Amino acid sequence: MTTTPQESTSTPLKSLATLALLLIALPINSLLVLVALVWSALTRLFRTPPSSTGKTVMVSGGKMTKALQLARCFHAAGHQVVLVETHKYWLSGHRFSNAVDRFYTVPDPQKDLQAYTEALQNIVEQEQIDVFVPVTSPVESYYTSLIKPLLSCEVFQFDKEMTTLLDDKFAFAETARSLGLSVPKSFRITDPEQVINFDFSSETRPYILKSIAYDSVRRLDLTKLPCSMPEETAAFVHSLPISEERPWIMQEFIAGQEYCTHSTIRKGELRLHCCCESSAFQVNYENVDQRQILEWVQTLAKALNLTGQASFDFIQADDGKVYAIECNPRTHSAITMFYNHPGVAEAYLGQTPLPEPLQPLPTSKPTYWLYHELWRLTQVRSLQQLQTQLKTLTEGTDAIFQVNDPLPFLTVHHWQIPLLLISNLRRFGGWIRIDFNIGKLVELGGD
Repeated sequence: MTTTPQESTSTPLKSLATLALLLIALPINSLLVLVALVWSALTRLFRTPPSSTGKTVMVSGGKMTKALQLARCFHAAGHQVVLVETHKYWLSGHRFSNAVDRFYTVPDPQKDLQAYTEALQNIVEQEQIDVFVPVTSPVESYYTSLIKPLLSCEVFQFDKEMTTLLDDKFAFAETARSLGLSVPKSFRITDPEQVINFDFSSETRPYILKSIAYDSVRRLDLTKLPCSMPEETAAFVHSLPISEERPWIMQEFIAGQEYCTHSTIRKGELRLHCCCESSAFQVNYENVDQRQILEWVQTLAKALNLTGQASFDFIQADDGKVYAIECNPRTHSAITMFYNHPGVAEAYLGQTPLPEPLQPLPTSKPTYWLYHELWRLTQVRSLQQLQTQLKTLTEGTDAIFQVNDPLPFLTVHHWQIPLLLISNLRRFGGWIRIDFNIGKLVELGGD
């Protein structure tokens, strides 16, 4: 169900065909979930429920798998979980998880920050929330940092200044460089002429341009600069919305293996960390042991005395040295690799220092999203590709489906996504791809 950003957006026919395929799969998945429900009910009779710790945790971003994963981790540790989403995603399939005690929708903070703040504070008071763990979209992380001091509970989020610094690719790179940490050479670009007049002749590596503000479509464009002809470079740069109001970063392109991480940090202590190989459209996660990266994050966390969640993108050059490309001050979907780890709640809520940052258990399988993998099977063109896809399915585990909590697998794929497709059809919209991980349609100009 995916396309690249260079491909055209969907047509109504493609939306109808997708709905038809989901309808065909519905009976199979319904039977699977029914069997899991019966099995879960039977095994529950012989399990001792976790004792309540008295914590009530509010988790936002209810449409996203990473929010579901956190809800499950908190629930498994005996905490009460209140799941929150914006009104647009009232249809979240995760609200039906047995890890969710209550579900609320709130206004979009981009449209009405005051109403958003008041709605969250009402939930905090009504549910007696102890801790708010935001799971945000790129834009929402900033708005959540704004309301952090306004809520009468702990908000596990960087403050406004730190969120702004970490989210600004150039400011982040310069801060890391000042701490002696390795980052690519970077330049802040506010005018196309800065690139056109740049002397590339003295550089040993090419450069790429990235919007400092999140751009869900252009973020995957890795056009190398300079182009083969100066005219091509000028045409490409002028095609981008570069301005003082919308600055970009021109960053040295370092060839090598790219990695992404999730890091949970409290008072400068890295308490939970995972790392995996990265790709342009990331829907597969397998933990790898990258000590250099872990130590890089530990150094930054301690130096800046961070408290919150962050995901980092790294590149390991051919000589083995790692460079941080950017930081996203929010939860990463790689946290799905902690699906069987009993210590996640303590990593977030505990105050006692840990001997080492928690990492996925050795028994943790790589995570994937089944419907993305099934779509990739239709694109297989060789026996080797087929073997790779089958290996992913047999050696990994679906990030949404759990035998003891199967309903979200049904309601995300056959309620949440179909309703979003129908809504898109009604307004004659288009979409670039369906992201079952994030639980939305990726649309031009979308959220």
